[in-house]
Amino acid sequence: MSAPVRRVLVVAHTGREDARAAARRLCSQLAAADVGVRMLRDEADLVFDHASLPTPAPEVVCAGPEAAAGCELMVVIGGDGTILRGAELARPAAVPLLGVNLGHVGFLAEAEFADLDTTVDCIVHRRWRVEERLTVEAVVLSGGVVEHRCWALNEASVEKASRQRMLEVVVEVDGRPLSRWGGDGLVCATPTGSTAYAFSAGGPVVWPEVAALLVVPLSAHALFARPMVVSPASTVAVELIAETPGVGVLWCDGRRTYELPPGARVEVRAADRPVLLARLHEAPFTDRLVRKFGLPVTGWRGGAV
Repeated sequence: MSAPVRRVLVVAHTGREDARAAARRLCSQLAAADVGVRMLRDEADLVFDHASLPTPAPEVVCAGPEAAAGCELMVVIGGDGTILRGAELARPAAVPLLGVNLGHVGFLAEAEFADLDTTVDCIVHRRWRVEERLTVEAVVLSGGVVEHRCWALNEASVEKASRQRMLEVVVEVDGRPLSRWGGDGLVCATPTGSTAYAFSAGGPVVWPEVAALLVVPLSAHALFARPMVVSPASTVAVELIAETPGVGVLWCDGRRTYELPPGARVEVRAADRPVLLARLHEAPFTDRLVRKFGLPVTGWRGGAV
């Protein structure tokens, strides 16, 4: 009986030539190692021409929730934005996602472009471990009726739709009112997203293994408007004041958006389904933080052995 065919879904930032070149190289090396390659149809047309197709040629599929079905791994080549796009395909199939960084910080990425050959070797020999990352679900209600649902790996944010107006909101935690303020809105982030939008808004960095949700006000005009860390079992609700002129917008991972009318209510809680990230290295999160942000550690003498 022949061994089952191994398949890896490759997703790339096709707007960059270096990403297209990296995808061609990755696909060729995997094909040479008898690892089947799958690509999205639109991306495959941009990455390959007839002369550059590897043998065997990649399996081509349409983008959608079934794109990663039957794959053992997804490799995403690009920055954090491309990885978040890949997470939309990996999550419904429960397939681990391995990011190859071509961006600036690339906090979600596990490998760098310069180490692509080593990364391919790890894929071929299945040398990776899997981390579960908490995701959040955001539910929009209007008049008590559910109007919209979405999820996020990094954060769900409620923001003003117009630069000229403040967004007036009341924030609730676990069914009890917390505070009211006007400002640019609010970010509800996961530990994974603590180094993304929430970080730029002044939120704390939370280690990925910590189970928690972050609540970070955006430019709030209020005495009590500090970043907060709440239980992963908590539900954070944001109610738009009905008398507020204009509308708000719900953003999930900065990619998926939904317009909020005055008086809308957004409930954010931990989602049932995580995103799986493939890890090649055992380095602690502290080292990742130092490397990605270029933090100064000169003078450190180390702890006791």
